[in-house]
Amino acid sequence: MTIKKQSSEVLIVGAGLSGLALATQLVNKGIDVQVIEARSRSGGRMFSVVSTKNNTDSAYFDMGPSWVWPGQPLINRLLKLMNIDVFEQYSTGNLVYEDEQGLVRRDHDYSTMAGSLRVDGGMQLIINRLKESLPESSVLESHQLMDVKTFGDSIMATVKTRRNTIQFQSKKIVFCVPPRLTATSISFQPKLPTDVIQSLKSIPTWMAGHGKLTAIYDQPFWREMGLSGDAISRQGPLMEIHDASPQNLECGALFGFVGFPAHSPEREPSVLIDNAIKQLGRLFGPHAANPVDIFFQDWALEPFTATQQDALSGHHPDYGLTDNIKLMCSRGIYFSSTETSSYSGGFIEGALEAAESTAQLIVSQSN
Repeated sequence: MTIKKQSSEVLIVGAGLSGLALATQLVNKGIDVQVIEARSRSGGRMFSVVSTKNNTDSAYFDMGPSWVWPGQPLINRLLKLMNIDVFEQYSTGNLVYEDEQGLVRRDHDYSTMAGSLRVDGGMQLIINRLKESLPESSVLESHQLMDVKTFGDSIMATVKTRRNTIQFQSKKIVFCVPPRLTATSISFQPKLPTDVIQSLKSIPTWMAGHGKLTAIYDQPFWREMGLSGDAISRQGPLMEIHDASPQNLECGALFGFVGFPAHSPEREPSVLIDNAIKQLGRLFGPHAANPVDIFFQDWALEPFTATQQDALSGHHPDYGLTDNIKLMCSRGIYFSSTETSSYSGGFIEGALEAAESTAQLIVSQSN
């Protein structure tokens, strides 16, 4: 096995939104960066799939986050800068409700996500534009970080690819991945302090225990039925459903969050997909039981997102970094993911807030 060596001033681990946003901000300040990503794609939890079946016209569908909001300045500024259009979540019509006994009602004049915005072209478009804005070869995919050694003012990171082992030398390293994942999957020499490890492990990974299913149709037929596409079910397997239809395309789509716990038998893909199709038929009629395409993303099975500690959670944690984690910057080690934002942690806005604050800290320390 060949061992190669590379160097940069800052090594960024994770090519999700926070990692790529951080990289662009540092590059704009004249700081040399290298981004490595363990997956074979960039984007992290921002992940859009494409369907080419029937008249879907190569439409993209978000299997991670779906929405941004008007009151989020950082993401709205970024979208405007990159000339990416947004459109309002469809919310016209009634909500469908299914109770514990399977009784279905379609007379609730209420929309759960009215006023939220969706990205025209899918969230992946944001990732692609950020990546394109960086110098060539700044982002290396299928590069998995294994261990980090710090000595003096230098850091040596060992990274494995399909063919080689590469040693990246830098002055600073930024973990733009879930803190819990860093604590459980990366070896440090010298070891991180015990209290820091415990603090990192105590930060839940947002949405890591969730599964998301998207069913695609030749048209959004529920709208003609006076339905918004919103549904709430007490039976499942999908507990919360929304209209996921693209803008200005004929095809329609519904997506739902899976209600069964992570790693349960009910979430085995073939079982879940079959039961979800039957459920959609109960809620929205026979047409809904015959999608032209279907996608299921179980984030709990993603080794570069979830850990064994992560499970389905019904509440929004209080996010942010503890003081002992912040002190790790004295060793050139930084943490910057949506979970590290104390303002908008868990949201897309939080990933950008983390990137902005980390960039400001690194630039101030470099001057």
